[in-house]
Amino acid sequence: MAIPRSLAIQLLGFAAGCGLSPADIRSDVLARAPKVREIVFAVRKPGHDGHWYANFSYYGPDENRPAYLPGGRLCKLDLTTGQVATLLDDPQGGVRDPVLSHDASRIIFSWRKGTGGNYHLYDCKTDGSDIRQLTDGPWDDFEASPLPDGDIVFVSSRCKRWVNCWLTQVATLHRCKPDGTDIHPISSNLEHDNTPWTLPDGRIIYQRWEYIDRSQVHYHHLWSANPDGTNQMPYFGNTVPDTVMIDAKPIPGGDEIVAIFSPGHGIREHAGRLTVLNPRLGPDDPAAVRIVNQDAAFRDPWAFSNDAFLAARDAQLLAMNGSGAAQALYELPEADRKAGFWIHEPRPVLVRQREAPIAPRTDRKQATGRLILGNILEGRNMAGVKPGEIRKLLILESLPKPINYTGGMDPLTYGGSFTLERVVGTVPVEPDGSAYMELPALRSFFFVALDENDLSVKRMQSFLTVQPGEVTSCVGCHEQRTRTTLPPGGLLALSRPASKIEPIADVPEVFDFPRDIQPILDQACAGCHGYEKTQQGGPYAGKLILTGDRGPMFSHSYFMMTITGLFSDGRNRPQSNYPPRALGSSASRLLKMLDGSHFGAKVTPLQAKTLRLWIEAAATYPGTYASLGCGMIGGYQENAPFHTDDAWPTTQAGARIIDSRCSSCHQGGGPPPLPRTLCDERGTSFWQPKIPNPALVTSRHLVFNLTRPEKSLLLLAPLSREAGGLQLCRKGDDPAPVIPNKDDPAYQTLLAMVAAGKNDLDTITRFDMPDFKPRPAYIREMKRYGILPENLPADAKVDPYDTDRRYWQSLWHRPGR
Repeated sequence: MAIPRSLAIQLLGFAAGCGLSPADIRSDVLARAPKVREIVFAVRKPGHDGHWYANFSYYGPDENRPAYLPGGRLCKLDLTTGQVATLLDDPQGGVRDPVLSHDASRIIFSWRKGTGGNYHLYDCKTDGSDIRQLTDGPWDDFEASPLPDGDIVFVSSRCKRWVNCWLTQVATLHRCKPDGTDIHPISSNLEHDNTPWTLPDGRIIYQRWEYIDRSQVHYHHLWSANPDGTNQMPYFGNTVPDTVMIDAKPIPGGDEIVAIFSPGHGIREHAGRLTVLNPRLGPDDPAAVRIVNQDAAFRDPWAFSNDAFLAARDAQLLAMNGSGAAQALYELPEADRKAGFWIHEPRPVLVRQREAPIAPRTDRKQATGRLILGNILEGRNMAGVKPGEIRKLLILESLPKPINYTGGMDPLTYGGSFTLERVVGTVPVEPDGSAYMELPALRSFFFVALDENDLSVKRMQSFLTVQPGEVTSCVGCHEQRTRTTLPPGGLLALSRPASKIEPIADVPEVFDFPRDIQPILDQACAGCHGYEKTQQGGPYAGKLILTGDRGPMFSHSYFMMTITGLFSDGRNRPQSNYPPRALGSSASRLLKMLDGSHFGAKVTPLQAKTLRLWIEAAATYPGTYASLGCGMIGGYQENAPFHTDDAWPTTQAGARIIDSRCSSCHQGGGPPPLPRTLCDERGTSFWQPKIPNPALVTSRHLVFNLTRPEKSLLLLAPLSREAGGLQLCRKGDDPAPVIPNKDDPAYQTLLAMVAAGKNDLDTITRFDMPDFKPRPAYIREMKRYGILPENLPADAKVDPYDTDRRYWQSLWHRPGR
């Protein structure tokens, strides 16, 4: 299709302010690319939802619900004639990510053929002939880029994991030969790696999304690595929250790069502001960023210079100058636009100089790599930490999810981590602050610096990985990447062989709160902090419940420990690099209260170690990902469906009692509102760091007791003391109890409401209940990964803890596999 005449006068951005005509912009940009005659691009519909990464495979709960829409083409625009040639047309399939080989003789692209569900890598000649399939299998391979030696780096769902906070699959960095053989991972990320591209010095620049005990929607920035995956480090922005930095490519003639800075948690299909980044200012300096055009609608940039770019915007292919003025070079026909098609990934057909080669630093026959730490005291926000104070590093592993169903972290935590974390062991830190360790390759580790009492001093909130055979190093703890250190006399840690990780005896690797923590609370705490008056201060001492009774989603003890701040974790906040001893065991009141000083409550050394390591490992509630998406009553909406016939009618009756007997006080400036149903998420919020007065907590997670309905605070608070209640409620100034006795119809209605909830939970079961059964989608994915047999009977008993363990181990690097 020829360029429409109407587009000859179409301007975007700041063209008028620049005093340029449309012809000026087009000719000005293309004059900086005199050898470019043709531009290759893809045509397809954007993904279903607004997430920048959700555009391949299917949604977790339903394998028949794809994240993509049908229809795709591979096209080529002739700039001299304005004609567009269709190289490949698949009305039911999808085409994405075309890229030219260095000699511009072939196009590498991803193609989801026909009604097939997976994208695979293909290549063809620039006229669309000689199409060759490079990869196959039940995985998605896309965003390919040629390496200097002819190999291909790309992202793939072969990593077998799901987004920690959404319903779609993850793709991470992989590498293969030019013919698609020898596919192997070079990343262990739990979340997405995206848009790898080779820099002139031979490194790969790519987007890495990850969050270790910090906000899931703020940290997706630019990283670099060698082509073999070694030397992974932040390129820009890992401490700068609230932007997705993606689609980065070098600008010829200098060190600058062009990228898309997509605001917040990103916009669909990587849309954002076309941005130029100067890496010479370091990895964190905002002055390194120059926004070329403030409109957050551009995608897939290509730079001819720092003043001439190509980009896509919806159905348009644009030329843009360094002032942000843009002109459409081509727009899809009206029928395509009405059908929802966009232009994607415009790439000039242009011979490119091969980037500098970087010699391989891996040995895939090795199972481990080695890490050197220069001085743990070197770094930002380490004030007050004395030499020799840090004695060892606790090594934790962030564990991938085999399936996911929601955008929240529940039921793993209430406002904290989105992942389970494994306690791997410890390595020593020398008196000079150095450490030297051997780590299993291609796994996601992070460290907690421990003092002589094994209490936390400093915590990582990012992960590192080593490649097989790699030897890498870091200067210190959260150090500036522009700094280095060379202590006189060398590092003490290098005077000996690398430390092997020392496992920690007598504690589980992955904690499970009901199994591992609640028995300690039962022995040390629940006598006072329970519903019965048995010991000092009971019942409900300090207005704090530490029993294992189940609420609609969590146990009462887990919920109350979280909202009252008895343990300190990262929470879901856009914050990292906390001051020393601000997170973890050193900052957790729970440990200080169990040394005998708090009304004689004291735990054994093993119990103290268990509690301490549970806190360091993100203080999660379940110890299995099979818990996801099940065993919970309701989501975050008032009218979520129940699973038993009697639950909803009795809930409606209970809601009417709450309205008539309680709402006159629980509104306005009075006590917090009461939940009207077991699904009603009001009364508190996990966004609050902690609740200063537990007596004011009216959340559904606490007022409903689904283990012992008669012990529900919804019943005990208004019930008279003579009838066994707490009599915390009254009618205005009237001292009489709201509910005088258990024969009161209101009491019976509320009791029936909670009992129906208990019956519903007993029907659906939770991970810590005897008859628990994971969701079908969990079983489906474990079969797909080869962890469970394909012919597993529908009524077969599945051990979720063992299944998770075998799933994680299946992902480990093993030489020769």
